[in-house]
Amino acid sequence: MVDDGQRLLSSVVASQLDTHSKYGGVVPELASREHLRAIVPVVRQALQDAATTFEDLDAVAVTSGPGLVGSLLVGVTYAKALCFAGSLPLIAVNHVEGHIHAVILEERQQSRDVAFPALALVVSGGHTHLFEVPAIGSYRLLGKTRDDAAGEAYDKVAKLLGFGYPGGPVLDRLAPSGDPRAVKFTLARMKGNELDFSFSGLKTAVLRWVEGHNLADEIAQRRELQRAHPAPSIEQWLIATPQATRDLIASFQRTVIEELLRRALASADEIGAESIIVSGGVACNAGLRAATNRYPGYRFLFPSFSLSTDNAAMIAAAAFPKLERGEFAGFDLRAQANLVLA
Repeated sequence: MVDDGQRLLSSVVASQLDTHSKYGGVVPELASREHLRAIVPVVRQALQDAATTFEDLDAVAVTSGPGLVGSLLVGVTYAKALCFAGSLPLIAVNHVEGHIHAVILEERQQSRDVAFPALALVVSGGHTHLFEVPAIGSYRLLGKTRDDAAGEAYDKVAKLLGFGYPGGPVLDRLAPSGDPRAVKFTLARMKGNELDFSFSGLKTAVLRWVEGHNLADEIAQRRELQRAHPAPSIEQWLIATPQATRDLIASFQRTVIEELLRRALASADEIGAESIIVSGGVACNAGLRAATNRYPGYRFLFPSFSLSTDNAAMIAAAAFPKLERGEFAGFDLRAQANLVLA
């Protein structure tokens, strides 16, 4: 829950990692069922933590897309029911816009404002987008991934190497123990829009390296470790990961970060950005955060870890400017799996 668009009253997240990890990725049907099971307790807890009630609400915000349509339907339907019962306005929010507002919200909590125009890099398991943000509520898409999102590439490479799901955070923690220049990967060269991303070629290059180095026994050992210990420590992963594989991981991470920052900085220069917002689940990546320190001439803004991954607080923050402008949705609002932020 958010008050005045700048004060975070509560943020409650129901994780589904335990549900999906055994399948090596998100299962849409299970995700929908877990949303349905959790939404009422989560909303009640958010109200309790904020020391408020339904009667105190001015509006209800909901993610209308993009995302898994079944999960979106749960939220949209529940939000409509709350608005109908309480005669409240309904506000539809784009999920990607929410990630941008996670940074704006936390900057305002520190009595700071984001300087505009800003460049927003939204990077997660489902999204890798670059937006020009001339002002709050105004967006122009500059570039996007043409295949895998960066976070998706992390998780697929981790799964290939036997680290389970979600494997991106494990690769990030192992990368400092490897040589980031040991394995030479080619940076993607895009025809047409040079600000677009592509990670499928990098993912394939990792696959070819694995196939050429006979890692079957090593990968099997890590998978067995995962079965014996649902959440292995970094020390256990290090023991189960030879130096050559750590070098591969470090080189993979360096290449992903270079792809992200190369295009982000080019975009920032193109639009004369005063700030660079980096948000989404991959904004938690320690390697990415550290790499931005090499560019002191740019003002990078990251959300806290708790607001980097998907959360409702960022949706509430993105809804507040719409509330001020009276931009409300009707009860014909639909969940849109491929909703585009315009």
